[in-house]
Amino acid sequence: MKLGHAARWLFSPPPAGRLARRLSQLFVGLVIYGVSDALLVLGGLGLDPWDVLHQGLARRTGIPIGTWTIIVGAAVLLMWIPLRQRPGVGTACNVVVIGTVIDVVLAVVPAPHALPLRWASLLTGVALNGVATACYIGAGLGPGPRDGLMTGIARRGHSLRLVRTCIELSVLAAGWLLGGTVGIGTVLYAVSIGPIVHLLLPRLTVWTSTQPARQRETPAQVTGRAASPPRGYVGGCSPSGLSRRPPPPSRRPRPRRQGPRCPR
Repeated sequence: MKLGHAARWLFSPPPAGRLARRLSQLFVGLVIYGVSDALLVLGGLGLDPWDVLHQGLARRTGIPIGTWTIIVGAAVLLMWIPLRQRPGVGTACNVVVIGTVIDVVLAVVPAPHALPLRWASLLTGVALNGVATACYIGAGLGPGPRDGLMTGIARRGHSLRLVRTCIELSVLAAGWLLGGTVGIGTVLYAVSIGPIVHLLLPRLTVWTSTQPARQRETPAQVTGRAASPPRGYVGGCSPSGLSRRPPPPSRRPRPRRQGPRCPR
């Protein structure tokens, strides 16, 4: 019975929230994200691809890694202009808050030297990163600059998975060449962050009261529901990809053809 309550708590979305709820969840998520990134840096066992780049730039220039997070985020945000992506409040806050929190945490918390403490820092950082990602995405106030870059390129007719893989591999290679830390933490982050976000996002998504019921389906409900096309569906015939089959023309019965009558 307790497991059933826990499952309902995880997969049922909260009631419609106000703007204050969304803003508070956004900032909580961004602060936790900065803390989680700092824990990954303190663990020294490997970072996510973008932080590998930020750390490599920091080691080459002497500028703190959090400051480079802000600089790279702002540069990526400028790349939204030709892609015609629209940033939100969360997008601008993402650029500033995360990098600031990273620098503050790294200035206050000393790096652990014992291997168990480094592993604890790594595991805690990965878990908190998943929670933070679900928080700021669930607030619905705009994606991060790096996610917006990927979706903007994918809208040009490319596969989102392919675009994301190519960008992150390129960033990872550049960061590694600059001296960023690539290790077991990088692999653990790659395989863990998706399932954590998928588990928590339905619970942390704040629905607005103006959204219709169809748009309030959680990601778990959408993926779990069998895809059934509407009646009369013909794909690829309209800009939305959906069209209705035109009604068949009414058929009138043809008159019988009568041959020449034989005289009796």
